[in-house]
Amino acid sequence: MSTETTDHQVPGVDETPVVVLETDPVELISPRSVQFDIAMAVVLCLATCGWGDIFATGYRHPDFLASVVTSVAMVLPLALRRVNPMLMIAMMGLAGIGQVILLRSPTWSVVAIPIACYSVARWVDGRESRWVVMLGGMGSVLGPLRWTNTAPTQLMPLDYVVIPNIGPLVALCLGWVVIPYLMGRRDRDTMKARQERERAAAERHAAEITRAEQQAKMASSRVRTEIARELHDVVAHSLSVIIVQANGGKALARKRPEAATEVLETIAATGTEALGEMRRILGVLRDGPEAASSADYQPAPGLGEIAAMVERTGERVHLSVSGPQPDVSAAVGVTAFRIVQEAITNFLKHAGDQAQATVTITYRPNTIDIRVTDDGAGTTSGDLGSKLTKHKGSGYGLLGMTERVTAMGGRMTAAPGEDGGWTVHAVLPIDGRKVSDKE
Repeated sequence: MSTETTDHQVPGVDETPVVVLETDPVELISPRSVQFDIAMAVVLCLATCGWGDIFATGYRHPDFLASVVTSVAMVLPLALRRVNPMLMIAMMGLAGIGQVILLRSPTWSVVAIPIACYSVARWVDGRESRWVVMLGGMGSVLGPLRWTNTAPTQLMPLDYVVIPNIGPLVALCLGWVVIPYLMGRRDRDTMKARQERERAAAERHAAEITRAEQQAKMASSRVRTEIARELHDVVAHSLSVIIVQANGGKALARKRPEAATEVLETIAATGTEALGEMRRILGVLRDGPEAASSADYQPAPGLGEIAAMVERTGERVHLSVSGPQPDVSAAVGVTAFRIVQEAITNFLKHAGDQAQATVTITYRPNTIDIRVTDDGAGTTSGDLGSKLTKHKGSGYGLLGMTERVTAMGGRMTAAPGEDGGWTVHAVLPIDGRKVSDKE
């Protein structure tokens, strides 16, 4: 029986090696079992010869030598009952034919017949093992026919039993063959059923390991994607704000040097915030999710940080908020923040230098409505048409925002505005339900 052992190391999964059976279930033959069979054959051989000597004491019958030889030839093949059952039954069949021809009565070696029948049924496939029944059936008829028509030989106690007819002896011989055979088939079927259960259990265990590995890979991929999105949101937005402020600061420094300090403070604040976000994200990547709650790292931004983020962007972006700010989950809060952040980032990167943008946030009883529009001054229609498709390849721009909103049960659109420019519109649920098309 060939087996394949695989050792998987998956966190949270039993790491016991998996043994998968690849062939038809066959019981392994151990050296100890072979040694037992050899010892049994030798003991039975000596016992058979001993009985022959006892019944032949003081009487040298011509059948004595043939009895000993055929008995040894009948019993010794039992040593092969596991290693090669078919060879065993062939050798015993020849010995049995010799006994029928040479002897006028059976010897004690017939005790090997039920052992042989059981062994063939136990360790040989069903179709091949049926030969032992056919051979045993022939012997069960030929033997009684021979032995009931001969004179006693004093080699077996059976010689002193008067058998009125051949029927009972044939039935006895058939039972001597068929009953052990059926017992062997039963044990083989039991063994196969047990091994099939073990095979199924091994396959289930292997499937569980494979599923756990796939889930681990998917979880790792989701974590990497989320971290990449977070890094994109932080770096792209912060650098866009810093570049815009720096360019504006150069012009302002020539006209109003005293006002340049405010620009530099905005740049410093934006850089500090970006650094804190980077430390938080990298801390999660390095130390696991529990690092995000450490005092050394800033918490994820939410609704309360949107106003400060818009203010740092400069005078080109305006914020309008309607309704009281609701208490929302951290996931909804950071999603709303990232939507506004990404929309402003795209505005700063793609809109003209004179363009103006408006962020409108409307807090409703069950939803948060976010709309970011710009007038598109200085932006060509080709630039507008490429803004959405520009980020589809990376998965971190507007496509990433859409995935965030969809995961929260909301909906989002991003398209050119009616009067030019660009409009990003998102609706997020407050209570976790999916937003309908009418909301």
